Amino acid sequence: MKVSEARQLIQVKAPVFSRRRRVLANAFNVEEYRKAARRVLPAAIFDYLDGGSEDEVTLRRNRAVFDSWALMPSWGPVSGPDTSTTLLGESSALPLTLTPTGATRLFHPEGESAVAAAADRAGIPYGLAGLSTVPMETIAADSPGLDRWFNIGLASNAQVLRAKLSRCEAAGFRALIVGVDTRALGARERDLHNGFTAPPSLTLSTIADIARRPSWWISFLKADGISFPNLDPRSPAATSMVTPSMWQQLLGHSDATSGWKELEALRQAWHGKIVLKGCVNPADVAKAARIGLDAVQLSNHGGRQLDHMLSPMDVLQESRQKVGDSLEIYVDSGIRRGSDILKALALGADACSIGRAYLYGLVAAGSPGVERVIQILADELRRTMTLVGVSSIPELKARGGEILRDIRRSGEILAAEASGTNLEHK
Repeated sequence: MKVSEARQLIQVKAPVFSRRRRVLANAFNVEEYRKAARRVLPAAIFDYLDGGSEDEVTLRRNRAVFDSWALMPSWGPVSGPDTSTTLLGESSALPLTLTPTGATRLFHPEGESAVAAAADRAGIPYGLAGLSTVPMETIAADSPGLDRWFNIGLASNAQVLRAKLSRCEAAGFRALIVGVDTRALGARERDLHNGFTAPPSLTLSTIADIARRPSWWISFLKADGISFPNLDPRSPAATSMVTPSMWQQLLGHSDATSGWKELEALRQAWHGKIVLKGCVNPADVAKAARIGLDAVQLSNHGGRQLDHMLSPMDVLQESRQKVGDSLEIYVDSGIRRGSDILKALALGADACSIGRAYLYGLVAAGSPGVERVIQILADELRRTMTLVGVSSIPELKARGGEILRDIRRSGEILAAEASGTNLEHK
């Protein structure tokens, strides 16, 4: 081979000095964005983002349950495929929403604004947390085309509730997400071992972390102090920088006395859509349908609250059987692949929702990182739809039973046949 011919075969790439550009060019799945985020964040803050409660059995189960369902492709023509759908009466480019996550500026200086901009560009809904660090009015002004949902707590004070609902309506938030799984704070033992506080307290370990993660610390110290401007204005955390002691009070604050009565009152007071988030009990799903809610987000809070809890995928089929088409059902907790979304829809979900996955993208590469994570999931979903042989979301939902097999159940049947056991009487 001549030297001139060899030169044509050799491609020399210029070095990329920007960490963000390297991640965007070389991270090809959510797990790689997770690893990139781990390299950026101080250890205690990464553990706060990544960890679960107690022994983290629920956290691990959320991923393992997806592996128990195997795909069974069928041969036939596929067009598109088309991933568009309708969520709460509005079109969405994907059967995907970004679930509320609190204190997002702890992970990136732009916080919720960066996430909202990415969701707006992707054409999917974004749920803003009640403990968000950017005012809802700023989100509305910066992303006017975004399908905006707001995470609200059940307030026993009617005046406070009316004021919050008026503010949501004025800012163009058309749906409320009501979280019901935080009556007590889960025992997140990684945080206890790390002595986690937000903002971080200056200790010997944080000083050592500054040396290991200088870029994050520089960005954090240059940014405005973290506050929670969407709280009741009478709360000091709504307007002033949150201290570590105030943060612990916020995390530990919940109204354990709220129940269905308050939820029914909210249904009467709010004329927009309402999503109940945080249950994995099909009986609760059925009751949500009876009182006129619009959707339920099956969730175990990403394994951060009650350990040894059922996964949403464990109860999805039963929940759908109980309510039929009377309300929409979303699934969160553990979504990491487009194939996870396909499996959930095949079992009866209308959409999936992600939290940690988009935060990994935010930490690693800002708003473009969030958008890239969404794009990865969208590409994986389209590819999986093509390979299993479906062309649209309605077709996927209609043919779900043909596409999936529960390999746990298949194993039980094979074992029973070998032993002569009748599973119907087991």
